[in-house]
Amino acid sequence: MSASVKARGSWASKTEFILSCMGYAIGLGNVWRFPYLCYRNGGGAFLVPYLLMLFLCGIPLFFLEVCLGQFSGTGCVTVFKIVPLLKGAGLAIVVINFICSSYYNVIIAYPILFLWKSARAQLPWENCRNEWNTPRCLELNGTAGDVQLLMNNIALDPSQRMRTPADEFFNNEILHISEGIGTLGNIVWPLLTCDVIAWLIIFGCICNGIQSVGKVVYFTATFPFVVLAVLFVRGITLPGAIEGVRFYIMPNWSELTNLKVWADAAVQIFFSLGPGWGGIVNMASYNQFRNNTKFDAILIPIVNCATSIFAGFVVFSVLGYLSHQTGLPVSTVATGGPGLAFVTYPEAIGMLPFPQFWACLFFIMLFLLGVDSQFVQIEAIISSVLDVFPRLRQRHRLITIGACCVMFLLSITCTTQGGMYLIQLFDWYSASISVILVCIVEVVAIAWIYGVHRYVRDVEYMIGKRLERYWIVSWKFVTPVILTFIFITTIVYNREITYNGIVYPRWAIALGWSSCLASMLWIPSFAVYKIIRSKGSFLDRVKKNLKPKDWGPADELERALWQSHIEMKGIDA
Repeated sequence: MSASVKARGSWASKTEFILSCMGYAIGLGNVWRFPYLCYRNGGGAFLVPYLLMLFLCGIPLFFLEVCLGQFSGTGCVTVFKIVPLLKGAGLAIVVINFICSSYYNVIIAYPILFLWKSARAQLPWENCRNEWNTPRCLELNGTAGDVQLLMNNIALDPSQRMRTPADEFFNNEILHISEGIGTLGNIVWPLLTCDVIAWLIIFGCICNGIQSVGKVVYFTATFPFVVLAVLFVRGITLPGAIEGVRFYIMPNWSELTNLKVWADAAVQIFFSLGPGWGGIVNMASYNQFRNNTKFDAILIPIVNCATSIFAGFVVFSVLGYLSHQTGLPVSTVATGGPGLAFVTYPEAIGMLPFPQFWACLFFIMLFLLGVDSQFVQIEAIISSVLDVFPRLRQRHRLITIGACCVMFLLSITCTTQGGMYLIQLFDWYSASISVILVCIVEVVAIAWIYGVHRYVRDVEYMIGKRLERYWIVSWKFVTPVILTFIFITTIVYNREITYNGIVYPRWAIALGWSSCLASMLWIPSFAVYKIIRSKGSFLDRVKKNLKPKDWGPADELERALWQSHIEMKGIDA
């Protein structure tokens, strides 16, 4: 092993890599997005397009990124030595992670604050007799009048709607929410404190790079599975649970003729597995060069999707119980996103025996699901910087502190009274389109510019096994087509953002799109920069920058063997 590879480090075992990838891929979206998406898009019928997209796009894309990182032994910026002209895609990844990690940390601070508030004799969201409650608060006692009031809510102005105790607790006590994004208001100090705690935990996980990450994931990536199993057993034994599960899995086959259902399935697979964020490439870059990536790339996406499906049973069994207790239809209580995690599910937990125990268990699980994704994304930023500037590797901890401090400062605005509006805005715009574009560039660079047959040659040399034609066809044709489909439908079906019925002003939407362009513009800008800095005619400059530069295994011995292999095969490197 060369000195540069030793200095960069590697996983202590294959288990650390697999657990890190699982922790990264299995996040909050598996719990608060997929179950509702499945119910809304035809129940069990949604699994048809979902699983098709898994095998046609998800697994091939995951395999491509794992091989890319492991073969090159470098992060998401310097990996574009394979096609230097498109290095801007790597820079775009860093910008995306920087923006998203800043606000995402506040999201994983919410469960910490909920945990603190849950440590009392009675959960604070069980009734309307608290200082933060308003005259519009309505306790759900199962009476016909209460049910009718909530059912009529949708027709009312947001300020006039009846709200449950859990809804008011989250918005009025946790968020101290303002009337809109134009009024950020004051810092919510308890939330800022939890944000600081979350950043300290994140730093503790990544302070020594993969040496510390590899140890932490043994707990953070496995304990959520234990909690999900416990919550499933508790949920499925509750009255009304079967009705909730029926709503979740009952197939509506007519939905398969709806293009948006297929688009939702493709988008969910894409964002659930996490390609295009640099995390997969970066984690794979610390693997042993001869590791069997094909096994990993099949196992991890399948476990991820199975977890999403299983989480649906956990969620909808409890929603069925909530429906049973309140008299509200399951279709009314079923929600997705933060509303499910911080309003609807806590509302149901408050009706259980020993609710404090179940609340603590649930919010610990949410925190761990979020923290895994967070430290992998931040580690992708740190590794990219150190790969571009290897002399800074000796100051890894200082760079990590600096990055965390800058992102913490950016996250402070999200702990204000209007912070949730900012979180929703950036979550809606900053990565939804740009990450897809990065993946399209990545696949085109490898399959069409570098050449799919050359890439297959490299992968086969690395793992010592022949690749099936399935991978070649997927990388060159199927995956690019599906990614283009996702890109177009994401734009076509994009609607203007709202939160709790409040419409965002035009300047806020412009700010959201600006956060998207802040990353995407690096791709054409860097290409123009490379062409300007090169010599020769325009066509010569382009051709020169489309050819690999210093591409190959990071380890000097492996690179020499690889080059000998190429010469022996008579294939142009």
